[in-house]
This record gives sequence, C-alpha cells and structure tokens, in this order.
Amino acid sequence: MLKVILYINIFAALMSFHSCQKKVNVEIANVVKEWTNSEIKFDSGYVFTRLGKDSIYNSIPKSGYKILVYTDSIGCVGCNLRLPQWKEWMKQIDSISDNKVSFLFFVHPKDETDLLLLLQRQNFNVPVCIDKNNSLNKLNHFPANAMLHTFLLDEHNKVLAIGNPMHNPKIKELYMNIIFDKQKISEAEDKKQTKVMIDKWCIDLGAFDWKKQKSCEFILTNIGKELLVVDNVVTSCGCTTVEYSKVPVQPEKNLILKVNYMAERPEYFNKTITVYCNAEDSPFHLKISGNAK
Repeated sequence: MLKVILYINIFAALMSFHSCQKKVNVEIANVVKEWTNSEIKFDSGYVFTRLGKDSIYNSIPKSGYKILVYTDSIGCVGCNLRLPQWKEWMKQIDSISDNKVSFLFFVHPKDETDLLLLLQRQNFNVPVCIDKNNSLNKLNHFPANAMLHTFLLDEHNKVLAIGNPMHNPKIKELYMNIIFDKQKISEAEDKKQTKVMIDKWCIDLGAFDWKKQKSCEFILTNIGKELLVVDNVVTSCGCTTVEYSKVPVQPEKNLILKVNYMAERPEYFNKTITVYCNAEDSPFHLKISGNAK
C-alpha cells in the first residue's frame, strides 16, 4: 500500500512542474512506476573527494536515508547541479535530521577541469565522486530525462522517491515528508491568499564581462489584505541565485528579490526565476537576460 501511495505522490509532484502534454505524462508515469522501490546498485572503489583534493571515503555510507544526485556531461553541469541551492538545503536537513541523511554526488563530466573550477568557484566543500568512466550510470541505466537523475534511497538503497528537489519544490516537500516520517504525504494546508504587484517582469542586464557577477532586483509589493509568504524561489540555472528575506511581508510592504548571475563561460543568456507564494496567479515567472562577453 505504501508503495502505491508513494508512486501516486511522486507522479503528482513531477506533474506539478512539467508540461501537461500526454506524451510527457506517460513517459514520467512509466519511469516512476519502474523505479519506485527498485534498488540502486553500487560497485566498490568509488572515490569521493572535496574540491577534487584528497580522498574522503571509498565506500557508500550506511545511513537511514541517502539522496543520490547523478549528473552527466550533457548540457551545462553547473545549471544541472545547482550547487548553491544544494548547500543551503543540506545545511537545513543536517540541522534537523541528526545526520541520518547522506548525500551522494556522482558527476560524469565532459571536462574534468571545468568541473573542478566550478566546485572551487562555488566553494562546494562537499564530497563528490568524479565518475570519469560513467560506471554508476552503466550499472543502473538511469532514465534519459535529466530531471529524473536524483533519487531518495532507504538504508537498503531502494528508491523511495525520484526527481530533483532543486528544480521542483513539490519534490523537495515529498523528500522532507518521507525523511521525517510524516504519516501522510499530502498537500500543505491552504494559505490565505493575497495579491501581489511586480515592478517589472523582465530585466535586460546588457553586455558585461563574463568573469564578473551581475546583479539586479525585482520588487514585489503586497497589495492584498493578508501576509505575503514566499514558499520557494526556483531558478532555471545554477548560474543564477536569488537572495530575499524569509519574513512574511505585511500588506502595502515590499519584498526585494536580489538576483545574482555568474556566467560559467561567455554566452548570451535568458534565465527564468519562478516565485512560489500565497498570491493569486502564483507561481510568477520572472526573466533576466544579457550578454556575458
């Protein structure tokens, strides 16, 4: 029965962030059904290092829960990994879980040097396995969809949930519910809704040196009668981070979202910041663009 409940809730959470197209729904449904309660296989001899220096451990930790994050060489590794968001969430979990959750980062990079520079630049001082031979994927044959390359595992390495919590707040909520033994996996209580006015929806950052961070601000004004509560802010790329106050916003007051963009290479970019809150028409999709030369 639990397996059925998990399957239904994983599928519902994934659907909350994906297209409603029938083909996509069928694909995700099949993947969820296939992977829920299946066992992730690990070989011996994996080497985990911090910032590419010194071996930390060579075996898979034994813990009550594991969150496995696999990233391959396709696309922007930094965008897929979203290291700043992971660091923040890992701190939160460690502070309340009594270290019963292990995080396993496996990266099969196209260019190891670029990966090491990314880890150092973002000071991701967390053990990472640089899987040069892509052995973990070859052993398990992960789904083609990169959004389905993150797994919540039990102590026996069986899949309890699938999906990337850094890209989908519903998946993050699902992981937290399972880890902290909530008996019911359900939607959060409905919050009283308010109304929000946004000063601008798109910001063009123009042309700038790609090696320098560029920042801008969006202003959200609470024009309703209830407190404005932001549940989550999700960016479409790990190169983009957002700073904002977590304190509920009183009516007629403002919330400032400070958006920071740090390019990994010279490129023209167009990124999305998605704001989940208790306002009508939420989530809001804000845009930044520019030319990092």
